Amino acid sequence: MSEGALKIRGKKKSRFMDTVKGLLPEGGNLDMCLTCGACTSGCPATGLEGLDPRKMLRMAALGMDEELMASNWPWMCTMCQRCVYVCPMKIDIPQLVFNLRASRPREERPKGILGSCDMALRNDTCSAMGASEEDWRFVVEDVAQEVRDMQPGFEALQAPMDKQGSFFYLNQNSREPVTEPDEMIPLWKILNKVGADWTYGSKGWAAENYCLFLADNKSWEHIIRVKAKAVDDLGCKVWLNTE
Repeated sequence: MSEGALKIRGKKKSRFMDTVKGLLPEGGNLDMCLTCGACTSGCPATGLEGLDPRKMLRMAALGMDEELMASNWPWMCTMCQRCVYVCPMKIDIPQLVFNLRASRPREERPKGILGSCDMALRNDTCSAMGASEEDWRFVVEDVAQEVRDMQPGFEALQAPMDKQGSFFYLNQNSREPVTEPDEMIPLWKILNKVGADWTYGSKGWAAENYCLFLADNKSWEHIIRVKAKAVDDLGCKVWLNTE
C-alpha cells in the first residue's frame, strides 16, 4: 500500500453525514454519489492536502470522521458551489464541508478567518479590517472629492452616504477603502453614468462575512442582521452586495 493511501477499517456511521441529511431536503442527495469525479475536476482545492471533493464524500460515507476532522482540507474549500453545479446528482458537498468546519472547536479554527470574524463583530460597520464609521466616511468623501477635482468629465460624481430612500444600498469589501481606495472609483463612475439612485450606509457597509466561512452560525447571522437593518433603516429597495 502506498504511503498516502487511505486505510479503511470497515464502514462506520458518520455523524457528519447524518447531520447534513437532517438539514437538507432529500438529505442533500449525499447517498447518490456515482463517483464520476465531475466535482473533483472543477474544484480549485483538488489535490490540496491529498484530498478532493469526491474523496472527502467517500470518507464521510465510510464514517471516517476522525480522519476528516484531522484534515485541513475543508478549510481550503472556497464554498464556490462549482461541485454542486457540475454534479449530475446535485449533491450538496459544500454543506458537508460547512458541517465539518462547525464541528471543530472555535478556538482551533484557522486564525486568519477567526480573527477577521471577531474583528467584524466589534462594531456595526461589520468590517473585518476594523474600519470605523468615521474612517469609512472620510475615505469615501476624500476619494470622491479627488475624482471631482482631478478627472475631467466627473466633476459632479457623487458617492452618497446614508441617503434616505435610495433605490440601491451598496456594500463594499472593506479591504478596498482601507488598502486600495482607488478600486472603488470604477463602480462609482458606472453608477453615476447610468443615473442610479444609490447610497452607501455608515453602518453595515462591509460586504465580506468571514463568520460565514468560519462556520460560526450565531456570528454570521448577527452580521447579516446588522447589514439588513442598515438597509431597512435607510428605506432602500435593493441591497447590492458586491461579494
